[in-house]
Amino acid sequence: MTALPAAPELVEQTPQWGRLDPRMVVVRPLNELIGLLPLLFGLVFIGNVNTWRVVAGVGTVALIVLYGLLSWLTTKYRITETQVELHKGVLLRQRRAIPRDRIRTVDLTAKLGHRLFGLTAVRVGTGQQERVPGEGVVLDAVTAAEADRLRQVFLLRGNTEVADEATPADDGKSISQLSPHWYRYAPLTLSGLLSIGIVVGFGLNLANELDFEFSDVAIIRQVFGWVTRADPTTVIPAVVGAVLLVSAVLSLVAYLLQNYRFRLTRQDDGTVRVRRGLLTTRSVSIEEDRLRGVALHEPLLLRAGRGARLTAVSTGLGQQGGSSVLVPPAPRGEADRVSGEILRVSPTPTKVALTRHPARARVRRLVRAVVPTAAATGVLAVLAAAADWPVWLWIVGVALIPASVLIGLDRYRNLGHALTERYLVTRSGSLDRRTVALQRTGIIGWKVNRTLFQQRAGLISVTAITAAGSGGYPVTDVGESDGLALADATVPDLLAPFLE
Repeated sequence: MTALPAAPELVEQTPQWGRLDPRMVVVRPLNELIGLLPLLFGLVFIGNVNTWRVVAGVGTVALIVLYGLLSWLTTKYRITETQVELHKGVLLRQRRAIPRDRIRTVDLTAKLGHRLFGLTAVRVGTGQQERVPGEGVVLDAVTAAEADRLRQVFLLRGNTEVADEATPADDGKSISQLSPHWYRYAPLTLSGLLSIGIVVGFGLNLANELDFEFSDVAIIRQVFGWVTRADPTTVIPAVVGAVLLVSAVLSLVAYLLQNYRFRLTRQDDGTVRVRRGLLTTRSVSIEEDRLRGVALHEPLLLRAGRGARLTAVSTGLGQQGGSSVLVPPAPRGEADRVSGEILRVSPTPTKVALTRHPARARVRRLVRAVVPTAAATGVLAVLAAAADWPVWLWIVGVALIPASVLIGLDRYRNLGHALTERYLVTRSGSLDRRTVALQRTGIIGWKVNRTLFQQRAGLISVTAITAAGSGGYPVTDVGESDGLALADATVPDLLAPFLE
C-alpha cells in the first residue's frame, strides 16, 4: 500500500491573538439601536402606552447590549505570514482562515456609531465571491489607525514587518473626486421614490401592528378629506407634484449621505481606492491586478440627463452592496474618462463604436415588450365587461402599448458589441442600459444559449464567463455565425475544438 504524503507543517503563528477594540461593546449595540429607533419609538410612545410595551422596549435594548458584550468576549483574530484567522460566535462558534495571497479587496466601513468612537470595520474580500451574507473575515471594530494599517498589511504581499509597524499613510494619486455639479443627477436616480415607498410601507405596517388610526391625526384627516372631495384635475397634479418634490429632496439627501467627499485614487501599493460617505464612511481598496473591467450604468432618467455611474468588474468584491462603485451618478463624460484611466487604455472602451445586431433581434425586442402589455390589457378588458372591474384599468393598459413599442425599439437601438485589442465590449438594456468592458484575458469560458424562438430567428446568445463581477456577461441575440466568430476571436483556441 502506497504511503500517504506527510501533512504540511503548521504555519508559524504570531505570539498572541488580537482582540477587537473594547469600545465595540458600546458601538455594536449603538449601531443596531440607531436602525431600530423608529420601531422602538412606535412600540413605546405611539398608541396606548402600557406596561408590556415599555418592558418589550427595555428588554430589546438590554438583549442588544448583552449580545454586543458577548460578541466582544468571543471574538479574536491574528495575522500570520500566510493567513488571516478569525474566531467568533456567541451561540454558534465559527473559525475562519483565509490565505493572505487570496486577498483581493479591503473594505473599511465606519457607521455613525463607529465614527463617534473613532472605530472602523474591516472586511476582507477574496477571489471567491461571498454567496452567503456574513461569510468571510470581518473585523468589527478596530481603531481607524489600526484599520488603515491592516489594509496595508493585507494588500502588501510578502511584507511581514508591516504587521508590526505602522506605515505612512498613502494618499494616492487622484483620479476623480466629487464635484458640486454632480448633485443635479441625484433626482434622476429614483432613490427618492424608493425611499417614499419604504417609509410608507413601514409606516402602514407599524400602524397596523400598534392599532394606530391615521384618522386620529387632525392634519392627516384634513388632507385625506381634501383629496376625496376636490376635483381630480386639481388633486392629481398636486399629488404628483408633491411626490416628485419629496422624491427629489430625498434623492438629494441620499446622494449626499452616500457620496459626500467622494474620491477615487490610485495607490502606490497597486490598488485603486474609493472613499465616500457622510454619516457612514466607506473606503474600498481594489487590487488592480484583479480588475477585469468596468460596467457603465445608464438608467433611463439618468441617461436622459446625460449622466452615468461606473462600477468595477473585479474578483473579491463579493455581493456587498456599493462596494464596486468607481464613480457615482455623474456626467457621462466623466464616467468615460475614469474608465479609460482606470483600465489604462486610450480610447476608453466604453466609447467605442458598437456592431449592431441583426434586424431579427429588433423583432424579438418588440414582441417581448408589447405582447405582455397587450395580453394584460385584453384580460383587464374582459374582466371589466364580465366582472365589473374598473374600466380605467384596461384604458391605462391601452395607453401603455405605445410606450412598450418605444421601449422595444430603444432596447434594440442599445443592443451591440465590439472587440478591441484588450477588451470585449457589450451593451444591452433600455430602462437600465449597461455597457460592460471585459478584459479578454479574464475570460475563462463561454456559454452558448439558443432558445426555440432564437433558433427560428437564426440568433444565439453567447456569455463570456469570468471569475469577476457577476460571473458572466452576455452578448444577446447576435447572429449565429457572428456570435461564434466573436467568441473565437475574443479568446483564440478556447472555443475552437467545439467549432470543429
